[in-house]
Amino acid sequence: MCGIFAMTGHINKQQMNSVLESMKHRGPDEGKEVPLTHFHLGHQRLSIIGLHDGIQPIHNEDESKWIVCNGEIYNYPELKQELQKSETFLTESDSEVALKIVEKEGVEGIKKLDGMFAFFIANEETNSFIAARDTLGIKPLYYGKDENDEYVFTSELKTLYQVTDDVKEFPAGHYFTPEQGFVCFRRIKNPTTTTKEEPEEAYTSAIHDALTKAVEKRMLADVEVGVLLSGGLDSSLIAAIAAKLNKSEKPIKSFCVGSEGSEDLLRAREVAEAIGTEHYEYIYTQQELIEAIPHVIYSLESYEPSLVRSALPNYFVSKLASQHVKVILSGEGADELFAGYDYLSKFETTESLNEEIIRIINTLHNINLQRADRMSMAHSLELRVPFLDLELIDEALQVPAHLKLHTVEQMEKAILRKSFNGMLPEHVLWRKKEEFSAGSGALDILESYSNEHISDEEFEQLNQEATIPIRSKQECLYYKYFKESFPQSSALETIGKWATA
Repeated sequence: MCGIFAMTGHINKQQMNSVLESMKHRGPDEGKEVPLTHFHLGHQRLSIIGLHDGIQPIHNEDESKWIVCNGEIYNYPELKQELQKSETFLTESDSEVALKIVEKEGVEGIKKLDGMFAFFIANEETNSFIAARDTLGIKPLYYGKDENDEYVFTSELKTLYQVTDDVKEFPAGHYFTPEQGFVCFRRIKNPTTTTKEEPEEAYTSAIHDALTKAVEKRMLADVEVGVLLSGGLDSSLIAAIAAKLNKSEKPIKSFCVGSEGSEDLLRAREVAEAIGTEHYEYIYTQQELIEAIPHVIYSLESYEPSLVRSALPNYFVSKLASQHVKVILSGEGADELFAGYDYLSKFETTESLNEEIIRIINTLHNINLQRADRMSMAHSLELRVPFLDLELIDEALQVPAHLKLHTVEQMEKAILRKSFNGMLPEHVLWRKKEEFSAGSGALDILESYSNEHISDEEFEQLNQEATIPIRSKQECLYYKYFKESFPQSSALETIGKWATA
């Protein structure tokens, strides 16, 4: 996990130092810049794979092609084994596999990469480049042009604003070349419907195998991997599977935060004891929560209320986890994939439900996934999301709507629960979903504080000044902090919006 910077043309040493400093939290282990003939590359590294020789930028043998990459390529061992028949590798880094496969197969090679990634490959021979972002946008990427019309690509807004005010989000599942522009290399599709429905056991078996495999591939690392554990279904399943797959002599570490007496803390302790993790928790005070708001919004690069509310506990749990591990597994994506939201019950056919599931999965890059990436990386922690594995998504989309939907007779995510019968204590496996910020005790604190500190007059005044409608006093408070950190108007265009304020 890293912070990347890449541009056509060059910036001076002082500006590059500011660039590297602005993304040091994404990779505190090593920082490096390389001014090439046609490009200027910068990188801050959090070493996870290839600890001793994976410093970036990485080049090929004749130094004609260079890569800066953020993320992980989970299938890099298989790809590397095949590529080694004709290619020479200079490092143990998974990022070099991305460079080699594009060098050998061109942009078509990007389709073979299974992982979360954002990268830039500079070609010094042709004075051209390729930038790409993974299918779901799990890893962030922004781009723009500077005053000299040079392209600039970075991992975060705050880094890009060091060079230009022209800022846009790079679309997920696309690559970009100056010759072709943006090209979609992969997107999630609604599966072709079949007339024959499989027995329920066929779906539960497929989901069980796919999620287990997804967790297993995300435990690939040269450092220790831990789990976030709120005590809810999604994180508990990931933690239980990881604990079962753990090959270390030491138990896997789990982490939870909350306010004093909050439900998350109590539930997580219970699950940790049941599955045998080495459990850590942190109890934050109301004052700590309030003081963290501006720091969270600066790191999050958004003021969306639902996002900020859930980001605050994420911020504290990432801080806790980073004191013990470098990589963490999260339960993000289960509600989207397995229809955990009540409103989805109105989509009664499998095709219409899948269309809505695909739509919301494709928006995660600037809501849930943005929160997950920014809060973990604010503390130099790599977060991985097994539920958003592409093979698991394919399997989940095969499940008929009536087996997924929340009804009077059927609990939400029933098919997921049935897929792991016996993996968790019965009352945990069938526990009703609760919003993370509610379970952690943050929701009431934030609501009260916003109402106390934003008057009706200030709310009305800010609504008149803002270029977008401010929907609540909470949003008003967060918007004020956001504008202090990101006064540029282009920043507002990158904000993902949930339906609720």
